[in-house]
Amino acid sequence: MFTKILIANRAEIACRVIKTARRMGIATVAVYSDVDRDARHVAEADEAVHIGDAVAAQSYLSADKIIAACKQTGAEAVHPGYGFLSENANFARRLKKSGIVFIGPGVDAIEAMGDKITSKRLAKKVGVNTIPGHDEVIDDADMAVKVAEKIGYPVMLKASAGGGGKGMRIAHDRAETKQGFARASGEALSSFGDGRIFIEKFIEQPRHIEIQVIADAHGNVVTLNERECSIQRRHQKVIEEAPSPFIDKRTRADMSKQAIALAKAVDYQSAGTVEFIVDAAHHFYFLEMNTRLQVEHPVTEMITGLDLVELMIRVAAGEKLPIKQTDVKRNGWAMESRIYAENPARNFLPSIGRLSGYQPPPESIAEPNGECNAVRVDSGVEEGAEISRFYDPMIAKLVTWGENRDAAIRHMRVALAQYYIRGVETNLPFLAAIVAHPRFQSGKLTTDFIVEEFPHGFTPAELDQTALAHLICVMTALHYRLRARVARHAVETDWVVVIGRDQYSVRVKLSDATKKTNNIIFNKKKYCVEDDWTPMQAVYSGRVNGEAVYLQIEKNGYGYDVTQSGNLQTIHVLSRRCAELNERMPLKQRADQSRFVRSPMPGLLVSLAVTAGQEVKSGEEIAVIEAMKMENSLRADDDGVVEKVLVEVGATLEVDQEILEFACAPSEKS
Repeated sequence: MFTKILIANRAEIACRVIKTARRMGIATVAVYSDVDRDARHVAEADEAVHIGDAVAAQSYLSADKIIAACKQTGAEAVHPGYGFLSENANFARRLKKSGIVFIGPGVDAIEAMGDKITSKRLAKKVGVNTIPGHDEVIDDADMAVKVAEKIGYPVMLKASAGGGGKGMRIAHDRAETKQGFARASGEALSSFGDGRIFIEKFIEQPRHIEIQVIADAHGNVVTLNERECSIQRRHQKVIEEAPSPFIDKRTRADMSKQAIALAKAVDYQSAGTVEFIVDAAHHFYFLEMNTRLQVEHPVTEMITGLDLVELMIRVAAGEKLPIKQTDVKRNGWAMESRIYAENPARNFLPSIGRLSGYQPPPESIAEPNGECNAVRVDSGVEEGAEISRFYDPMIAKLVTWGENRDAAIRHMRVALAQYYIRGVETNLPFLAAIVAHPRFQSGKLTTDFIVEEFPHGFTPAELDQTALAHLICVMTALHYRLRARVARHAVETDWVVVIGRDQYSVRVKLSDATKKTNNIIFNKKKYCVEDDWTPMQAVYSGRVNGEAVYLQIEKNGYGYDVTQSGNLQTIHVLSRRCAELNERMPLKQRADQSRFVRSPMPGLLVSLAVTAGQEVKSGEEIAVIEAMKMENSLRADDDGVVEKVLVEVGATLEVDQEILEFACAPSEKS
C-alpha cells in the first residue's frame, strides 16, 4: 500500500480524497494555485505545494508541475479527482514513465473511452446499445448541417473530449445547428483543449441513468447499481439519486451486463461510470464512459456502504477487489443536491465573492444502529472562503439517505432549508423548489424536467396561506422574546407584522419566554410556537401547531431578513402606532438603468455582436461572456439603437459593469 499520495485537484473532491486517505493511514499532498493558498484542502492535507497561477492551464492542468510536486514530496501515487487532468491519457502516461502510480484506469482505457467517437465504435463492437449518429469528426458548421439533416432533427452536437455538460448543444434546425457547432466547439476547446465535435440523434423525453463500475487488475469487474441523473440544466447534473425510481430488475441487469462487457473490452482497472440514455419504453443507449470518479459517487456509497475512493486506491496499489457481485447491497435510497454559487433569479449566472456566512446542516444518523448517515455534506469550503471566477462554482454536495425515496426526499427538504450560505448567491432555493415539486416526488423524471417545469426560469413560489401564517406567528414570537429580554416593564402583546406593503395584526397570549413557547392569535386562530431558538441564531428550527418550520433569520436594522422555502422577505414587527406611521412612509423610487446592458457576472467578454449606431431587434445576441468555463449569451428583450459601446472584446468584466448604452432602452437577458 502507498505511504503518500498527491491529490491533483482542489476544493470538495480534494477534501473527499484526503478524508479516505487519512482513514487508511496514507499521508496526503495537496497542490494549490495562487487563489487557493488559504483553501480548505490545503489546510487539511499533510503537505501542500504551490503550483502556479490561478488560471487552470498554469496550475491544475499543468502535468509538469504536478509531476514536479510528486518528486518534490516523494508522493508515490496521484489521485486526480474529477475534472482537470482526471481523464487525460497523456498525464497518466507521463506519471507511469516517471514511476508514479495513477489512481485510475490504464492509459489505453482512458484513450478508448475518453474519445466519444472511439468509445461509441468500441461499444458497438462489443454489443452495447448505441444511439444512431455520425461517428466521424465534424469539420465545420456547413458539414454539421448536412450531417444533422441526414440523421434527422433534433440532434445533439457533442464534444469528442471531456464532459460535464460542456461542449454540448441540442439543435432543431439549420440555424441552431450552425450556432450550436460554434458554441460547442468553442467551449470544448477552452475546457479540454480539443474542439472536435460529433453529432448523434437526440432521444426525446430521455432519462440519464448510469452504472457504477469498479474493476481490478486481476480480471474482476463489479457493478454497484445505477444512479438516476435526469435532473439536469444545460446538460449538467443538478440532483442525482440511487437507485433509479424507473429502472426495473431486468433493465438493471441488462445495463449492468453491457457495462461490464465494455469495461472488460478495454481492460478497465479502477472506478468508472457507464452512462446511458433511457427512453420511456426502457430502451437504453450508450452515452459515454467516464474514466474517473463521478461527482455523484456519494449516493452509491450511501446505499452500498462502500468507499469508492478507498477501492480506487486499493486497486491502484495492485490489490484484488474485496467484494464480489453477490456482495453488493442496495440499502435504502440516497439523493444528492449540487450546491452552486449561482443566481437562479438571473438565469443561473455564476456568483463570486467571499462566504461571509457558512453553516451546513448537521450530519445526523438515520438508524439507531448508526449504519447510515441521513445527512452527508461533501464540501471544500468554510466560512471566509473565496468563490473564484477561475473555477467551477460548486460549493458543496448535500447528500441524504432514507429507508425509501420519500424519506430521502424528506431529509433533503429539511437539510436544504437548514443550509446557511451568505456572501454569494446560491441555487439553494431552486433545489428546494425541485424536491418539493409534485412531479419530482412522483419520480416522473426526464432530462427535460427543468425546461418543462421552469420554462421561464426560476422565481420562488409565493407562500401559501399556511406557510405565511406560520412565518407571521414565528416572527412575532421571536420578536416578543427579544423585547422581553431587555424590557423593564410589561411587553406589548398587540403587534403588526409588516411584509412589504402588507400588514397583519397579531396578538401574543400565554407566553413563557423561558420555555420558548408562545401562543399567537392570528386571524382569530390560535397558533402554538415551540422551539429552542436563541437570539441571533441564523437557522431557526421549530414547530407551529406541531408542524415543523425552518427559517433563516438575520437582523436588518429594525427588521429581519427571513428566508423560507427560498423566499426572502424583509419583515418588521411593529407596535400598532409604529405600523400606522410606517404606512404613511413614501416608497423610494429606483433610478432608471434600463438603457444600459450590464454584465450579469464576472467574466471575459468573448465577443460583441453590435457597434455604435446599430439597430438591435428583440432576441438578437448582444454579447457573449465566458465565466466558469461556460459561454453565456446576452440578448436584447426589445428593439433599440446602440448609442455607445463602453468596453472592448477581451475585457475582464465585473458584476454589473456597463457594456453598452442604448439610445432606446431594451433590457438585457441572458
